[in-house]
Amino acid sequence: MNVVDSSGWLEYFADTANAEFFAAPIEDTENLVVPTISLFEVFKKILKQKDEGEALQAVALMQQGQVIDLDMGLSLDAARLSIEHKLPMADSYFLATARAFDAILWTQDSDFHGLEGVEYIPKQHDN
Repeated sequence: MNVVDSSGWLEYFADTANAEFFAAPIEDTENLVVPTISLFEVFKKILKQKDEGEALQAVALMQQGQVIDLDMGLSLDAARLSIEHKLPMADSYFLATARAFDAILWTQDSDFHGLEGVEYIPKQHDN
């Protein structure tokens, strides 16, 4: 199973330098777990930068995976992980979701570098 954080989705949709790194887990929809916070963050960013039509298309693609709501159990697990690893709320939710589904978390967020169960690539800066 795979969880791709919002930055990975945005790289994929924008076809940037790291898009290929995120393509395999995103395109393997049978093994893709999508936290609802990813839907929020990706929709908001694309809506702000482009338009609602493109934002809705992105969310429709994301929904091909198994969409996971934030429930009480994940909330408490995320809070523990947030304290343990000094992660912001959204990041702790991604990690809690990945661990709940025995999934790999794919990211370019340096907060996750070196954590177990994480596939990390540094953010590339396109010229």
